[in-house]
Amino acid sequence: MNQRRIRELDYLKGVLILLVISFHLVYFEQLHPFAKQVVYCFHMPGFLLISGYLMNVSKTPKDFLWTLLWLTIPYIIMESGYIYMASLLPVFEHVDQLTPAVFFDQLLLHPRNTYWYLHALILCGAVYYFVFRFMQRGLLLKLFTVGLVYYILALFFGILSFSSALYFLAGVAIRQNGTDFLSFFRPNILSVLVFALLVCFSSSPNQASLNGALIAYFAISSLLYAFNLFTFSPFHFFSFLGRNSLMLYVFSPVFTILCKQFVPYLQFDPTGLIFLMFSLVFCVVGSLGIAWMMDQTGISHFFFGRKAIRE
Repeated sequence: MNQRRIRELDYLKGVLILLVISFHLVYFEQLHPFAKQVVYCFHMPGFLLISGYLMNVSKTPKDFLWTLLWLTIPYIIMESGYIYMASLLPVFEHVDQLTPAVFFDQLLLHPRNTYWYLHALILCGAVYYFVFRFMQRGLLLKLFTVGLVYYILALFFGILSFSSALYFLAGVAIRQNGTDFLSFFRPNILSVLVFALLVCFSSSPNQASLNGALIAYFAISSLLYAFNLFTFSPFHFFSFLGRNSLMLYVFSPVFTILCKQFVPYLQFDPTGLIFLMFSLVFCVVGSLGIAWMMDQTGISHFFFGRKAIRE
């Protein structure tokens, strides 16, 4: 990944990871199904755009393989644990009969839960690197080739969401074209108004539609406008979360499952917002706590390939 930190991208990732956690809380998402549809149009597409933009394919093959390895190890560990627990607990994506075939199908080919993003990132990144490293053609042909491979993986093998891969590819195209990420999006009040109109006049938005792509574009532009408009401490907090978004993404599912224990005590609030606030604090603090313990015990080196994962 790009070594130079971009404050706006850290801030974006911080907001997006909070939205990811929020709508992995089953009780809250069931209370706000339309909000879930809207947020799903841009929270993970936003991460994929940023990932495609920041992924460094100028590395040597050996160094890039190490990059993929340190995405693969946490993916395998956490996805394996999730599949096993889903066979025991009454979660939304419960596994009725866990067999070796089911286990390896979900682990290697068809992840159905939170960790699908890491699976997609590994596949998208590997294809991107291979094409751009070894193909000696023009930019447009390289981008077309990457997109074609994504399409084949999605259509014929079913191991990748093509719409998700296109968002990653869009980030790649922005980067390879030499366009600044922050210049591509338009952080102004007009973006906020267009985003609001798109939401108001969308009956069932999804990320795979043109409407969903427009919502993603103007949502990101609106969030950047908010960053430019205000400079007070909450935005610095979002940036802190963004710098640590990977570990929040990896560890928060451990805590979102536990958050259902809060529901009987907080059902007096019909909006679910009090439940959301308690749950977000619980998930963020818990994930940071796990990362701190891993740093202190040296486990981070074997899990993420880094001495310390908290930034």
